[in-house]
Amino acid sequence: MKRELRITEDGSHTLYVPEMEETYHSVHGAIQESLYIFLEQGFLTLDKEFLNILEIGFGTGLNALLTLAEANKRDIKVRYHSIEKYPLDYKEYSQLNYEDFIEGLTPGSLMKMHESPWEEAVPISDHFTLLKERSDLREIKLQGPYDLVYFDAFDPEKQAHLWTEQIFGRISSAVKPGGILLTYTSKGNVRRALISCQFDVKKVPGPPEKRHILRATRR
Repeated sequence: MKRELRITEDGSHTLYVPEMEETYHSVHGAIQESLYIFLEQGFLTLDKEFLNILEIGFGTGLNALLTLAEANKRDIKVRYHSIEKYPLDYKEYSQLNYEDFIEGLTPGSLMKMHESPWEEAVPISDHFTLLKERSDLREIKLQGPYDLVYFDAFDPEKQAHLWTEQIFGRISSAVKPGGILLTYTSKGNVRRALISCQFDVKKVPGPPEKRHILRATRR
């Protein structure tokens, strides 16, 4: 998969995939978007000493890096299970500038995440353990029960097979009652699929230049 490095409006990097005409993050601000959707609407709303998190789409590692920083700052233990079918190579992840903008990190944390072995739980800090799996979401064995899900696959129009009732049903069965799933889209078919899979779904205001996102709570 060919990818091109781009700078978003908040100065942080994203990647652009020409064949899909899709970026990994909002061009209006990669860090701004991820921080708002996944941290402010999810991680920071849960008052727990331990969180088991599932991420769909490790991508650049930005969501994991932001979560690591907050876990370190707030003394929260995190087990982070991330699924990625198309990992970045060294040339791509070594250029990413996220650590220039995020406080609370040991230098080299993003590199450590990307270079940690696949299919193995690796401590990134005293507060954060990362399990990356290089696999297709349709085939992976989910290791719940999860408190929080970051659903960050490419747009439903580009990867429709990942936004189905079957997929959300598998995730739902691995999420604790009261657990939260967050995603950047608010499309009606995604909302209906989540509702059919035992989630109560709310549209909440989105980050800049995005009207709404979805916040789903497992019944």
